[in-house]
Amino acid sequence: MEADGPTVRLTAPPPPAVPAAAGPVPEPVTSEPAAAVPEEASRPHVPDPDGPAEPVPAASPETVSEAPAVAPWRRLSSAGALIWVLLALFGFTLVVQLRSNDADSGLASARQEDLVRILSDLEARDQRLQQEISGLEESQRQLTSGVAGRQAALAEAEKRAGELGLLSGTLPAHGPGLKIVIDPKGQPIKASAILNAVQELRGAQGEVMELVGGNGVTVRIVASSYFVDAAGGEIIVDGKQLSGPYTLWVIGVPSTMQTALQIPGGVVESVHQAGGNVTMEQRAAVDVTAVRQPASLQYARPVS
Repeated sequence: MEADGPTVRLTAPPPPAVPAAAGPVPEPVTSEPAAAVPEEASRPHVPDPDGPAEPVPAASPETVSEAPAVAPWRRLSSAGALIWVLLALFGFTLVVQLRSNDADSGLASARQEDLVRILSDLEARDQRLQQEISGLEESQRQLTSGVAGRQAALAEAEKRAGELGLLSGTLPAHGPGLKIVIDPKGQPIKASAILNAVQELRGAQGEVMELVGGNGVTVRIVASSYFVDAAGGEIIVDGKQLSGPYTLWVIGVPSTMQTALQIPGGVVESVHQAGGNVTMEQRAAVDVTAVRQPASLQYARPVS
């Protein structure tokens, strides 16, 4: 029997939507190489606002496991180290060469007279050293000659004692030399000027010296002598006060010592610039009579 009225059909309700997972599902890690990414996949993806939310792709295992960057200094190979060593040696050689050129430029710019003087001093020094070598060789032969060895040894000891007495200032001396007068002309002369004169004379083979002040005080100049400025423009030498003018008596080669004092920028020029005057006179015989008392030894005793 059929019912009156419209027919009603019952339909099943649609199944409920399954909510999407909160995060992306990680892909299984495989040892196979990753497939090439198509061109569309490399483009930036713009999500559709009306469409369903798409999961964010997870980082690939290759990106996560990328090795950390290696420090540049660890990449230095043996060849690179060798190159750095060669560059350092080249720089050192260049600096040495430049300094050598600077030292040679001083002689290149010197005057002809100065070069002749320097050459003459070197030749005189070489001749003196050759004579000393010959004398020492002769002394060695005499000392080892047997019967005459004892007498030769005694003579050599006396000779050495005389030389040491002259150098230490305990013995007077006589020989050719130079008389030098340094007159301040009313201007104070520094003690350094007298010291420079002594040093120049020693470099020019001055062997024995004494300094006489205008007040009559005489000082024997030795290796331990010192010079100090005093009040009133005077100087103190080895504890004794001297006033100008100062007279230096020197035993040595007169011409060599006089040339050494007259070099440009030397003692004569510096004293002239300070307002003083320097006179030099070569002497065939110079007597140095000032002596020093030998120091008494407290601990040293001769062996024999």
